[in-house]
Amino acid sequence: MNIFYEKISNNIGLLKINRPKHLNSLNKQTLKELDNLIDDLKKDDDLLVLIITGEGEKAFVAGADIKEMKDMTSIEALEFSKYGNEVFFKLETLNKVVIAAINGFCLGGGLELALACDIRISSKVSKFGQPEVNLGIIPGFGATQRLTNIIGISKAKQMIFTGDIIDASEALNLGIVNSISDDPLSDAIKIANKITSKGFKAIIQAKKAINLSYSKALLLDYESECFANCFSTKDQKEGMSAFIQKRIPQFENK
Repeated sequence: MNIFYEKISNNIGLLKINRPKHLNSLNKQTLKELDNLIDDLKKDDDLLVLIITGEGEKAFVAGADIKEMKDMTSIEALEFSKYGNEVFFKLETLNKVVIAAINGFCLGGGLELALACDIRISSKVSKFGQPEVNLGIIPGFGATQRLTNIIGISKAKQMIFTGDIIDASEALNLGIVNSISDDPLSDAIKIANKITSKGFKAIIQAKKAINLSYSKALLLDYESECFANCFSTKDQKEGMSAFIQKRIPQFENK
């Protein structure tokens, strides 16, 4: 199994992305398991808060699985992006509060997963970024929309256009994370316990109202189309080949 789920109390669940040898990167199977779990969790009336973290000490999620994406056609890339966006939208609109306990690399699809959560707690050593342009593609799981909503259009453009990796302090200053912690999972549990002590019906209504303030502006289907278009370019093949071969890509803008 690529994900692991357990109840840590009657009202709090813990989900771990469980591919530590691959820095918890997201592949189709992981998305499918996450999709199925979300459907199950929606029916659990006792569950109020879901905490998501990564297995191991190195990564929350270091991105999507490059080896799986490398030889995708534009049509396959469109399907992959649309499915990832569908799963993350289901997570974002889940009838629970979702907290990301970020314990290491939070890059590409990993940051997009975190952005679909309600609250984000980071370790001091975590790194954040949308480095897709280094692969000749763009974010395909919602970052062009959610990151822009969270940090503003100019700063989102800078992060996405440069592919720069930032540390936890800068992520906090930008508003990507709510706080930095020596133990993000422990702090996430503390926040979860505080939330579960409140009137949860009211909290879910508040979540719906807050999400509505920007959800109509989400153009996730258009993002998927732009993502897919990248897979008809030579630069995408070069960028992903270079990543796998651990060399600097030689882009031709073709």
